[in-house]
Amino acid sequence: MPKSLKAITYAIGALIGLLVLAAIALFLFLDINAYKPRLEAAASDITGMEVSVKGRLGIAFFPGLRVTLENVHIRNRGTELVTARKARIGVDFLALLDKDVRIKTIVLEQPSLSIERDRDGRFNYQKSDKPRGPLPDLNLAKMSISDGTLRYLDRQSGKGFEAAECNLDVSRLQLSNRDRPGIMKNLSLAAEVVCGTVRTKEYAASDLKFTLAGQRGVFDVKPLTMRAYSGQGAGTIRGDYTGAVPRYQVSYTLSQFHLDAFLKPVSRKQVPEGSVDLTANLSMQGKTIKKMKQTMQGQVSLRGKNLILKGRDLDEEFARFESSQTFSLIDMGALFFAGPVGLAVTKGYDFASVLQGSEGRSVIRTLVSDWKVERGVARSQDVAMATNKNRVALQGGLDFVNERFDDVTVALIDDKGCIRAQQTIRGPFKKPVVENPSTLKALTGPVARLFKQVGRLFPGGGCEVFYAGSVAPPK
Repeated sequence: MPKSLKAITYAIGALIGLLVLAAIALFLFLDINAYKPRLEAAASDITGMEVSVKGRLGIAFFPGLRVTLENVHIRNRGTELVTARKARIGVDFLALLDKDVRIKTIVLEQPSLSIERDRDGRFNYQKSDKPRGPLPDLNLAKMSISDGTLRYLDRQSGKGFEAAECNLDVSRLQLSNRDRPGIMKNLSLAAEVVCGTVRTKEYAASDLKFTLAGQRGVFDVKPLTMRAYSGQGAGTIRGDYTGAVPRYQVSYTLSQFHLDAFLKPVSRKQVPEGSVDLTANLSMQGKTIKKMKQTMQGQVSLRGKNLILKGRDLDEEFARFESSQTFSLIDMGALFFAGPVGLAVTKGYDFASVLQGSEGRSVIRTLVSDWKVERGVARSQDVAMATNKNRVALQGGLDFVNERFDDVTVALIDDKGCIRAQQTIRGPFKKPVVENPSTLKALTGPVARLFKQVGRLFPGGGCEVFYAGSVAPPK
C-alpha cells in the first residue's frame, strides 16, 4: 500500500476513533436534560404550538445517534393535539458536526392524535400565529408508529370517530419545496397502515388495513380492507391534489355484511336478518365536506336475498291494507333505506309499523336497491323487493346537499308493475312530510268485488307502469 494511502487510512481511522471517544464523553458527562427547556422552546418557536417533554431525555450513539423523548405533548389553541409515551429520533451524526440537523428516522410509541373542529369551523391544528421560522424540509428514511390512536370530533355536528391499535410504517417520506402552495403537492411517501378498530357513535369496523403511496400530488390507497358488520370490505381511493381543487375517486365493496348488525344501532326493535352486498363507485371534488357533497356522482347498489323479518307477516299486512290502510308503506320503505344512500343520513326514518310486533314471519326473497348519484342527489334506478306474494317498489331522490327527501314514493305493485297502493314522503330529513296512504282499491263491499271481477274478465287493461326493474313478481 502506498504511504500516502496508508496515511489517509490512518487519518480516517483516527478521526472515527476520535468521534467515538467524543460520543462516549458526551454520553457520560453531558446532562442532556439540562437542555430540555431550550429544546422545547425551539420546537415551540418553529411549529407555533406548545411543545413540552414531561419525561426524561436520553441520547444514544449506537447503532446511530438517537435522541429519546419520554411523555411528549403538543398543544395548540388550548387543546391537546398530540401525545406520545416515547419518541425516538435518529439524527445524522456527521451532518450534526457541521451544525446541520438532519433527522433520519422517527419512531413513536403509543401516540395519540386528537383532531377537533370547533363550532366556528376552525381545526385545533390551525395555528393562531404564524410560525416564527421556516419549517425544515423532511427527508426521512423511516417513520413508524406503534399502538397509536387517532380521534376526530366535529363539534358543529357532534360527529366523530376513533381509530385505535394502529401501527404505521412509512418509508421514503419527503416534504420539500415549501415555496409551492399546498402540502400535498410537496409530499411523497409509501406507507402501510393497520388499525385494530375504527368506531363512531353508532358503528364499528375492525382489521382495517391499507397501503398508501403518492408523489407529485397524486395519492393512491389500495387495497383498503376491513371487517364491518360481519362482512368483508375491500376497495381503493385516489386523491388528486395537482389542481386548484382536490379530486377524489372511491371504489368500495362490502360483501355479505349482516343487515341486523347494521340496523341495530338505530333501532331497538326487531330488525331484518340476513346478508347483503354493498358496492359503491363515487367521485367528488372540493376542499370541504359541503363542496364534496355538491359534486358527488356515481353509482351505489345494495343487493340481498332471503332476508328474514320476525314479528310481522308482511303478506298478511298487505292483504289487509286495501281495507284498513293502517300499514305504513313509508316505514316499509325504510327497509330500502337500510341500503347505502339512506339510512346513514336519514337515520332510518321510523321503522315503527314494520318492526313492531311479536307474531308472524316474513321472507324477503329479493332486495335490489340501485341508485345513481348526481351532484349530491341520489336518484332511484332500480329499488324494489319481493316477498312470497307481493312486490314493493320505490321511486324518488335523496338530496344529501340540502338534506331533503325529494318526492320519495313507495308503492305496492301488481304483476305488471302498476300501483296497487302508494305513499309519498318529502321535505327535510329531520322533519319530513308524510302523505296518508292512498290506494287504487280502497273500495269496500259489493263495489270492490265488482271491480275485482271486472279485472279478472279483462286482464289486458292498461295502466301506468310504476316499476319495470329487475325484481320479478312472486310466482
